[in-house]
Amino acid sequence: MVLTWLFLGVLAAASATRLWLALRQVRHVAAHRAAVPASFAASIPLAAHQKAADYTVAKSRLGMVSVLVHALVLLGVTLGGGLQLLSDLWSSAFAPGSLAHGTALLLTLVVALALIGLPLGVYRVFVLEQRFGFNRMTARLFLSDLAKQALLAAVLGVPLVLAVLWLMAQMGERWWLYVWLLWMAFVVFVNMLAPTVILPLFNKLTPITEGEVSSRVKALLERCGFRARGVFLMDGSKRSSHGNAFFAGFGAAKRIVLFDTLVERLDPPEVEAVLAHELGHYKLHHIVKNLALSAAVSLAGLWLLGQLIDEAWFYQGLGVSTPSTAAGLALFLLVVPEFLFFLDPLTSRYSRKHEFEADAYATAHADRAELESALVKLYRDNAATLTPDPLHSAFYDSHPPAALRIARLKEAT
Repeated sequence: MVLTWLFLGVLAAASATRLWLALRQVRHVAAHRAAVPASFAASIPLAAHQKAADYTVAKSRLGMVSVLVHALVLLGVTLGGGLQLLSDLWSSAFAPGSLAHGTALLLTLVVALALIGLPLGVYRVFVLEQRFGFNRMTARLFLSDLAKQALLAAVLGVPLVLAVLWLMAQMGERWWLYVWLLWMAFVVFVNMLAPTVILPLFNKLTPITEGEVSSRVKALLERCGFRARGVFLMDGSKRSSHGNAFFAGFGAAKRIVLFDTLVERLDPPEVEAVLAHELGHYKLHHIVKNLALSAAVSLAGLWLLGQLIDEAWFYQGLGVSTPSTAAGLALFLLVVPEFLFFLDPLTSRYSRKHEFEADAYATAHADRAELESALVKLYRDNAATLTPDPLHSAFYDSHPPAALRIARLKEAT
């Protein structure tokens, strides 16, 4: 069928491009391993630069394995008959096409895909991250996180799946609009739960109320006219030595969260500058813009699925002989990302634009030199390569390359 060959062509092209980009990254980073770029020579030791190069190469090679596994699994689930097999298995317990059958089918598929991906996840944490000194995760904590994630997915995901399938069956031709409204409400709900319910399940959040960091943060928030439910220190060091900072939640419930690893490595003025960057994302409405873009894409996607859901060729072309709303939803979610892969440079460029804007905001409300110094430390301590392949970066990097970002900051003086 036409769809079968189109899918195979797109999957082959996307997979080949992913492998080619990874190979370019490996070669480019390795070729620049011997010397620190001139703009970082005074701040990044050669040993740190080479560690970042080796870490990037190792991640890229693991990514190549992941690409091959993903392609094989996708073929097995679709044209290989995996989804049809799961549907047949559940048909002995539930009426085909029923709400119970569809829910069981989707949940089983999610569990199966998670189990298939688990070995690579274990390797990444306990071999790759361990080799470069970043992993602090114990086997016990890893299993505890898995159990909590599974429980959270069940509590939040099962009702969502039930509601989506019910709407698809009951709302007529415009079911996609009702599902979209439900999905957006779910996204907002989860983001509201994140700071007070979800994050504390995995990490300890301690309010920062004393010391220079606290006083600088309070002064920064006042200068920027920003209100939050508090600034919290998160014990990210129990899983990884990587550092980060982020906002959690929406509206009045939002919290500022700083990794303990970040606070340990940066001086208070540098923490202030990093936080000013994060504030920039909020004050420049990047969060709302990203949510609006996500809403538009999901609405377009659900509308497209609405046009395909009743077409026999859609199922037959992707290896499913017994059509159902659940099977159609699963096929769509599995296959569409392959067709959208070549748009990744556009989304990455959009994200990098926001990063530049947030940097500009930070330089207007904090010390530019402190932000530059903080970024250099983060590049060094997180083993972020200073010499990414430009084309690989264009596809995958949501943040600007280090050299370009630092150059922009220097121009702001």
